Amino acid sequence: MVALTRARLVAQALVGAGFPTPTDAVGAAGAMQGQDLPGVLASAALRSSGRVADVLEELDCGRLVRGYPMRGTVFLMTAADVTWITQLCVAPAIRAAAARRHHLGLDAAQLSHAGDLAQSLLEEGPKAKAELFGRWDARGLAPQGGRGYHLLFSLIAEGLIVYGPWNGSEQDVALREQWLRSSPTLEDRFGGERIPAVAELLLRYLTSHGPATLRDFAWWTKLTLGEIRKALPLIVDGLESDGADDASYWRPGLLDEVAALGRATAQPLLLPGFDEYILGYADRSFAAPSAHLAKLVPGNNGVFKRSVVIGGRVLGTWSRGGRPGDRRLEVEPFDSISEGHLRRLERRFATFPFVTD
Repeated sequence: MVALTRARLVAQALVGAGFPTPTDAVGAAGAMQGQDLPGVLASAALRSSGRVADVLEELDCGRLVRGYPMRGTVFLMTAADVTWITQLCVAPAIRAAAARRHHLGLDAAQLSHAGDLAQSLLEEGPKAKAELFGRWDARGLAPQGGRGYHLLFSLIAEGLIVYGPWNGSEQDVALREQWLRSSPTLEDRFGGERIPAVAELLLRYLTSHGPATLRDFAWWTKLTLGEIRKALPLIVDGLESDGADDASYWRPGLLDEVAALGRATAQPLLLPGFDEYILGYADRSFAAPSAHLAKLVPGNNGVFKRSVVIGGRVLGTWSRGGRPGDRRLEVEPFDSISEGHLRRLERRFATFPFVTD
């Protein structure tokens, strides 16, 4: 278990060499779960320069965006990947949303009307989400009670709009074709063929998350195991594996990297609440026993606290106390944490890529 945790830390670039830019880090993973926007900005920074300003610059240049490619969940992605990955994976989430639509008093005609209104508003350039909701409200679409978020999800999932530049507190929304300089479609990248596209995304997942299994990838994407197993032969020669019945795969040389890093893989880390290290796998018990996971997600409500990770294991949660200009680290340990580790965590806190003061 220790070997697995530390190998995943290195594969995810949380320990060892990071990526040159946040876009490189996000592109290597394919996508990073992003419903906690400050958290995913930190996740991208921690895997690259360490500076959240660099992530915001990539958002403002249109190189990074957030969309809904899979699982009905928002992810941070590169502009170069958001369209083809969404087209590959989004169909189950769109079907599920359509099945729920009537419960919100919405229908296909209203969704089309919402799209037309978004198109006309955003042709002027990116706008705050509140402004888009206000336009819908003024034209009778009543975005309250979850209707606005349903419309927003649907229009993003179907490729009309994306979450674009940072406006100081959140991302504006923008027309995909207007905001993204280059965002190849599934047809552009793979001639419309699904299996080569599945292979590309599978390779990125296994090299950035591995050791991991095909079932982990199926859970992460909601692609079928049938498609995934057809895709594996296209990439398997470029991977290492344990050869088990339910085999794990990882990037070549990863275990040598872990060995070379030695004790550095045990260093204390502060991770955002929805980091891929915790959320990127179907089974999270590698990082913490069930009793600790219950503290990480109180009430199993889907809201993950920020995690204290030492040696790849989640040993507590943390928060940011105090006021702007006088912030302090507050740790809630699951087990005892040594004074030496706490001092190292304080140093991590001092350089953590917070997006606000």
